Amino acid sequence: MDNSIKKPSLEVPEYISTLVPYPPGKPIEELEREYGVRNPVKLASNENPIGPSPMAQRAVRQAASNLHRYPDGSGYYLKKKLSDMFSIAPEEIVLGNGSNELIDFLIRVFVRPGDEVISSSPSFLVYTKMTQIAGGKNVVIPLAEFRHDLDGINKSVTERTRLIFLDNPNNPTGSVIDRSEFASFMAGLPEDVIVVLDEAYMEFVRTERTPDATDYFRHDRRIVALRTFSKAYGLAGLRIGYGIMDREVAGYLDRVRQPFNVNNLGQIAALAALDDKAHLEATLQTTWTGMKELARSLKRLGCRIMPSETNFMLVDVGQDASKIYEAMLHRGVIIRAMGSYGFPDHIRITVGTKQENKRFIEVLEDVLNAHSQICV
Repeated sequence: MDNSIKKPSLEVPEYISTLVPYPPGKPIEELEREYGVRNPVKLASNENPIGPSPMAQRAVRQAASNLHRYPDGSGYYLKKKLSDMFSIAPEEIVLGNGSNELIDFLIRVFVRPGDEVISSSPSFLVYTKMTQIAGGKNVVIPLAEFRHDLDGINKSVTERTRLIFLDNPNNPTGSVIDRSEFASFMAGLPEDVIVVLDEAYMEFVRTERTPDATDYFRHDRRIVALRTFSKAYGLAGLRIGYGIMDREVAGYLDRVRQPFNVNNLGQIAALAALDDKAHLEATLQTTWTGMKELARSLKRLGCRIMPSETNFMLVDVGQDASKIYEAMLHRGVIIRAMGSYGFPDHIRITVGTKQENKRFIEVLEDVLNAHSQICV
């Protein structure tokens, strides 16, 4: 006998009911249990290869006794350090629970149902998801030769366009925008369109030909820069990021920001990480050296590699990447198959430690041999 109470049907807007949840990754512990592998190597999430800053770890341990206290709701000390670092005013900085939250703030402030938000495809999935949640219209422009099609984006701007998101460098290709092309792009935009440069991987960039949003926002308030402590600083688990923007824009974001949106340990760890220059330098050198060694080994296997200014590489394996992903998963190496990004023959790999990179190459070579073909 069914004694359950029949609940009334829920009325949810179609743009919410049709939303596909962000797919979470499989925890390493679950992978070990499910596949029976030991000491798996995770090269799928673009995490820091050497871990968090030792100074940040010490600061977090020392702060653990104060967990009963609410965090600094203004982020005073972290904003002060960032303002000194970039020679800007604290009022031109907004802190977020990861840079993801700042994307949410921008869309909540500036986008109403029916308004348009332009982004590239493929790029960070959160741009389109948050736009859909707000009832906005996603205008998605395909990459051109693995790079943002700035001309195509410019031609897609209408009177309903409110925001343009450009991840620079791009994820998943690792490509960057050319400085001169960006200047021409900005000159052709209406003044009321806000351009958001998502610079999550900017610390890894070595080329001087790409724009740095922090050089622009003072002269053009339509520019917003997003940065994160998740990648180069190794604090992904604490979820802390920041945005640099005109203080008027920042003021509106602060109006929608929840009190205490950035936790205490995140702020403390970020402060310490900014002081740990040795850790940042070690991270960059490990990444750049590892990328060079990986590129050499992948070319030996016949794989085609996209030039990257990040801590990851997009690799053409010349066959169904999902099968390569699954085979490597059973061998304890976690990578990302890129079929859902429109690259069915590509994988994305994070540059790991020397030992992790070596294991990745060994397993990939075995898997490719088992499939009786080299990459391409």
